[in-house]
Amino acid sequence: MEKKAYFAGGCFWCMEAPFEKLAGVLNVDAGYANSNVPHPTYDQVSEGDTGAYEAIEVVYDPSKVSFEDLLNVYWTTINPTQAGGQFADQGDHYQTAIFYANDEERTTAQESKKILQDSGIFKEKITVDVQPFKNWTRAEEYHQDYYKKNATHYNAYSIGSGRKHFLEDKWGKKPYCPLRKISLEKIKGLQKDSTKT
Repeated sequence: MEKKAYFAGGCFWCMEAPFEKLAGVLNVDAGYANSNVPHPTYDQVSEGDTGAYEAIEVVYDPSKVSFEDLLNVYWTTINPTQAGGQFADQGDHYQTAIFYANDEERTTAQESKKILQDSGIFKEKITVDVQPFKNWTRAEEYHQDYYKKNATHYNAYSIGSGRKHFLEDKWGKKPYCPLRKISLEKIKGLQKDSTKT
């Protein structure tokens, strides 16, 4: 049986690829989460008045990949200490958030966040919000798989925004490898391994 998970991590163009590479993930779409306006458009969200986040919807097979595994990819795809946006993109709609559908997901997300904070990898406070999922609107078609459709522009954006350098600096040349069963030891081990590359 399929399940869905929702994550906000700044520009949604940059959030699709890491999850699409994960075994057990069936589909990833860009869109808008938790909007106060029904079916918002990109222009409306960009104006900052909808309360919506640029986010992704991850459809996955829970028999092959867990919500915890998705969280582990999420943490290595963003700067979890940056408030008010992500990298060069500033504004409420670019803020980070993990959206939970039930108490189990809420607990898992909060524990995962605490483990990352306690790891010491990030000296600053982890600012990612953990909040209940309310609604979802799929973004316009030209936003879907933008990294594939407009690879040259996307790559230039990823570098120019500072995201690519930040992730490589923190996690090595393969920042999208899931940590699997997140724990303080696993995180420290991954960080140690990345310094050898």
